[in-house]
Amino acid sequence: MMANAILSVLRGARDRESRPERVFDSLVPGRMWKGLGVILGLLFTGSCRGQCSSVASTPQAAADCAARATPETRIASLDASHSYSLAELIDIGEHNNPTARIAWERAKQRAESLGIAKSEYFPVLAGIAAFGDSRSINPFPAALVSKGYTMVEAPFVQPEVTVDYLLFDFGKREAKVDAATAQKLAAGASFIQTNQDVAFQVATDYYNLVTAQEQLEAARETLKTAQTTQDAAEVQLANGRSTMPDVLNARAETAQGVFDLESAEGDEMVARVLLSEAIGVEPTPHILIDAQESAPLPQNLTLTIEELIDRAIALRPDLAAQAAAIRAAGDEVRSARADYRPRIALSGSVAQTSLWPTSDSGRLGNASMPTWSATVGVQWRIFDGGARKHALREAESKRREEQDKMTDLRDRSIREVWSAYIGFRTAVQKERAAVALLTSATTSYDASLEAYKYGVRTLVDVVTAQRQLAQARLSIVAARSGLFLGAVDLEFVTGNLLRNHPPATATAAHEEEK
Repeated sequence: MMANAILSVLRGARDRESRPERVFDSLVPGRMWKGLGVILGLLFTGSCRGQCSSVASTPQAAADCAARATPETRIASLDASHSYSLAELIDIGEHNNPTARIAWERAKQRAESLGIAKSEYFPVLAGIAAFGDSRSINPFPAALVSKGYTMVEAPFVQPEVTVDYLLFDFGKREAKVDAATAQKLAAGASFIQTNQDVAFQVATDYYNLVTAQEQLEAARETLKTAQTTQDAAEVQLANGRSTMPDVLNARAETAQGVFDLESAEGDEMVARVLLSEAIGVEPTPHILIDAQESAPLPQNLTLTIEELIDRAIALRPDLAAQAAAIRAAGDEVRSARADYRPRIALSGSVAQTSLWPTSDSGRLGNASMPTWSATVGVQWRIFDGGARKHALREAESKRREEQDKMTDLRDRSIREVWSAYIGFRTAVQKERAAVALLTSATTSYDASLEAYKYGVRTLVDVVTAQRQLAQARLSIVAARSGLFLGAVDLEFVTGNLLRNHPPATATAAHEEEK
């Protein structure tokens, strides 16, 4: 499968010599960027299997799966000793993130609404059991009954079955079923979109945590560099070739390094909390992410901008949901128009009526006989104060509104693809520039420190080079993070997250092998 192909490509790329990234790896420990290319491939090719993800490739499949399954009520807990991969985190997030669970329940509700709409094609049967007693005064000729009336008491028992069946309604039920079907498909597409939103948020927070960990490593290296500079300044002072202000300046840089290290440690803890929140568990800093071998960065696009836009139009779940919403709005118009036509319905009942009447004028006979009734009626509203007219206008306005939403969403989708496309290409160039910057800054600092030890450069020159090196370290971390986030963003805006289509980006080694 695609994941295996990516794995083989990444193994081949790791065997290649003289990669620019090795400059960074030799200066700042790169253990936090372990296997990110592999994880990125898994993310793009749908190997992260969350709720219904194995079958939810289409809105119909997602809606059917959500209708059959029920979210677990138990929220997962993290194992503080386990290092989680991005795939595992996404799987946990899709099952536990409240947003994903809400979308799941809404998809179930739309499926039930379709069942309700279809039920109108069937007759309604009801069982009724009546038990009662009545007493009445019946006028009677005085010539026959001296009182001029009789008192009749009639206890009864009547079990009954009634039926109401709508025979014909000129397409109203059909329109309601079609609208409910479209709403179910829209909910299925929204379910897929929500899963992608969760996956994108988890991936973003994951890479932000990786970035925070790399920034922490860079802060440690910067502190070591500042301490090295301070040691050199104190040695020069002891040898009479420096001044106390120079030493104090170097100590200030070391103190700044300690401050930056504490800040980086705090940022790293906050990033852990944000990641745990994104996957839907109780926010906590006690979460570990996987630590594998270093992997090559995505460097090239495999699709043109036109192909990326076409993919977005074809795959984005929010566009599919909006298309279904337009269809549902059109069906609502059909339903509103059907109200102008008559309804033909059948109603009937079958009962076993048992009576035991008594009278003060004499004995009456008991009865226990089947009784029934049947009626076919035509109901046609002639006047309703304009309710049908306004309902039809409202439905037509709603349809136009959904069509305008589609236009806006399509334009926004194309804009997002363009932004992600430009952002990724920019990230590639920034990463290359950051590698060159780190190489130059490292060389500059080493040369400045060596020259300072021989007395041909001032401490100001060394501190300036030291600051440039610290900035270069942060720049390479930010550039790598931006590159991975840009690649994920490209897959997200084209609707390819958690799907089996080839990724839109590839490593340089992959392109060379092709």
